Amino acid sequence: MQTSYSTQRLSLTTLTTDDADFIMELVNTPEWIKFIGERNIKSNEDSIAYLQKIIDNPNVNYWIVNLQQQNIPIGIITFIKRDYLNHHDIGFAFLSKYTRQGYAYEATKIVLADVINNSVHSNILATTIKENYNSIQLLEKLGFNCSHEIEQGGEKLLVYEYGADKLIIDRITKSFFSIFTNTNNQQPDWSLIHQLCIPETLIIKKTEDAESVYSLSSFIEPRKKILSDGTLIEFQEEEISSETKITGNIAQRYSKYKKTGTLNGKNFQEYGNKLFQFIKTKTGWKINSLIWEDDKPENAKQ
Repeated sequence: MQTSYSTQRLSLTTLTTDDADFIMELVNTPEWIKFIGERNIKSNEDSIAYLQKIIDNPNVNYWIVNLQQQNIPIGIITFIKRDYLNHHDIGFAFLSKYTRQGYAYEATKIVLADVINNSVHSNILATTIKENYNSIQLLEKLGFNCSHEIEQGGEKLLVYEYGADKLIIDRITKSFFSIFTNTNNQQPDWSLIHQLCIPETLIIKKTEDAESVYSLSSFIEPRKKILSDGTLIEFQEEEISSETKITGNIAQRYSKYKKTGTLNGKNFQEYGNKLFQFIKTKTGWKINSLIWEDDKPENAKQ
């Protein structure tokens, strides 16, 4: 896993003993004590000793979350293999003054995205108590589902799961968006689309007045041309939010995306919506249809 991450608003850095003052502040907040538990850290020496145990444990990963501009620590993200869980557990804790501003979602999402790219992790877990409504709300927003309840240390915990099917669909979606990238002289990998989609995949572009319907080959050819002849350069498309529903061997994913590039010498940044449908074939999950619609300028996120 990476030792550091960066988002538009945040930077995440690996925990060190230099973070002792912040950790002492965080673990003594009423929210930490109520929802996570008393750590009996009352001095800088206590905090350093606590951090050293974390740092020395190969099953534990901690990142300090800082505000990008001010370099102010506001919370932590953790990724831990606990003895009582079958898979790694992702967690988060933030100072109360920085909650309900999207920071926890933003920080957890980027670590989760890194984990998703690692095929070692077939499932990712998260735990919380029933009373921690904010944590439950965030886990559900991230795409976790409550799977069961356990008792640990005399306390009942809800176990949330980010399962293998969801991980695979996340990876397929990310790969699909990456196909068309030609930034930094990178060339699109057109063969990848055939690996991600069934041969009969239907692709539809919706505009206000019409629908354009493509097969894989009719979709690829015009894009292959403009992405290689200088018409469209420094192009990149990425998913910025998503919602996935899996039912048996079929799935649907709504994606909000952003695309940037230079078209005919003019820079642009646009947003839009994609609706993917997936089917679980004998060889695994595949895309079987895709509909997309670019936002109207007045609806585009700035």
